[in-house]
Amino acid sequence: MKRAIMSVLSVMSVLAFHFRAQAQTTTTDSLLATASVHDCVQYALQHQPAVKQAQIDESITDRQVKSKLADWYPQVNATASLQHYFQVPKANFNGQVIRQGVTNTSTLGAGLTQNIFNRDVLLASNTAKTVRLQARQNTANTQISTIADVSKAYYDVLLTQRQIQVLVEDTIRLARSLRDAYNQYQGGVVDKVDYKQAQISLNNARAQLKSAGELLSAKYAFLKQVMGYPETGTLSLVYDSVAMLQQATTLDTSTQVVYENRIEYQLEQTTRQLLQAEVRYNKQAFLPTLSAYANYNLAYFNEQFGKLYSADYPNSYAGLQLAIPIFQGTKRTQNIRIAELQLKRSDWDLAQLREQINTEYTQAMATYRGNLNDFYTLKENVDLANDVYSTVNLQYREGVKTYLDVIVAESDLRTAQLNYFNALYNVLVAKVDLQKSVGTLTPQTF
Repeated sequence: MKRAIMSVLSVMSVLAFHFRAQAQTTTTDSLLATASVHDCVQYALQHQPAVKQAQIDESITDRQVKSKLADWYPQVNATASLQHYFQVPKANFNGQVIRQGVTNTSTLGAGLTQNIFNRDVLLASNTAKTVRLQARQNTANTQISTIADVSKAYYDVLLTQRQIQVLVEDTIRLARSLRDAYNQYQGGVVDKVDYKQAQISLNNARAQLKSAGELLSAKYAFLKQVMGYPETGTLSLVYDSVAMLQQATTLDTSTQVVYENRIEYQLEQTTRQLLQAEVRYNKQAFLPTLSAYANYNLAYFNEQFGKLYSADYPNSYAGLQLAIPIFQGTKRTQNIRIAELQLKRSDWDLAQLREQINTEYTQAMATYRGNLNDFYTLKENVDLANDVYSTVNLQYREGVKTYLDVIVAESDLRTAQLNYFNALYNVLVAKVDLQKSVGTLTPQTF
C-alpha cells in the first residue's frame, strides 16, 4: 500500500518538475519567456526557416527584376588588344607585293550601347509589378501555412497538458480509493478483490500518465520545430481558459466563401496575368530591335615593340542599329500558340481551384459545426459523470455500492474529461481550418 502511494507521489513530482522546467524563462532576446498562441505565431513569422526562405526568395525576385530593367540603361564597355605579327600579311597591289600593317599593333577602346526599343526589356518593364506581386503572394502563402501549423501544434500541446492534469487527478483519486479499499480489507469489511482491483486501476493510470508525459515532450519538440524555436530553449505556454472557450465557440457560421480572399486564388490570378503578358510578348516577335552605339578607340602600331605606345591614332564613331526579323520559319506562330494554350490551361486551373476551395470550405464548415455540437454534449457529460462518481463513491463508503461500481464511475469520469478536452481541441483546429478555407487566416488579422 505504501509503495503504491509513494509511486503515485513520485510520478506527480516528476510531472511537477517537468512543468516547472517548461515554465523557466530566459533572458535571451530571441526566446519567449511565456507564449500565448499569438506570441508563438508572431515568433514563427520572424524565425521559421520556411518563412525566412520565402522572404529571401522575394528579395531575389526583386533583384532579378532590377537586373532585367538595367538593360534600359546605357551599357559601357572598355576593350584592349595587343597583337604581334611573326610574319606580316602581304597583298598584291597593281602587280606589286606590299606589306599590310606593322609588326606590333595595339588598340584601346571604349564603347557605349543604348537600347531604344527591345521587346525583351519591354516585357520586363510591363511585368515588373506583377512579378514582385507574385513573390509577395508566395511569402504570404508560406506565412498562412505557418500560422495554421503553429496554431494546431500549440493547441495540441495544451490538449496534452490538460490530459495530463486529468490523469494526475485520476491517479490521486485511485490512490485514495486504494487506501480506502486496503483499510476496509484490513478491517475485514471486504475481501481482497476490491484491494486488488484498486491496485490494477492505479497501475494502469500510472502507466497512462507516464505515456502522456513522454508524449508531451514530443509535442513540445514539434511545436518548436514549426516555430523555428531553438530546441534547447525553454518554452512555457500561457492561455486564458475563458477566452479560449469564447474563441473556440464564437464564429459566424453563416460566412460564405469568397474565392478572391484565398491566397492560392490570388496567386493563380497573378500567374494568369503573367501568361497574358507572355502571349503579347510572342505576338510582338515581328517588331524590330533598335539600339544606338558609340565607340572611341586609340590605335597604336610600330615596328619596334618598345616604341609601340609612343604615338596614338584615335578614331571614333556613333550609329544606330536596327534589326528586323523577316522570316523565322514558324517559330513565332508556334510560340504564340504555346502561350495561348498555356493561358487557356490557366483558365481550367482557376476553375479547378474554385471547386477545390468550395469543397474545402464545405468540409471545414461541416467539421466545425459537428465538433462544436460534440463539444457542448461532452461538456455536459463531464458534469454528469462528476456527479455520478461523487454519489457512487459516497455510497461505496457507506457500504451501499460495490467497488466495481466505483471503478466504473471513475472510469466514466476520466473518459468524459478526456473526451471533453479532445472535443475542445477538435473545435479549435476546425476553426483554424475554417478560417483558412475562407481566407481570413492572415498575418494581418491573426
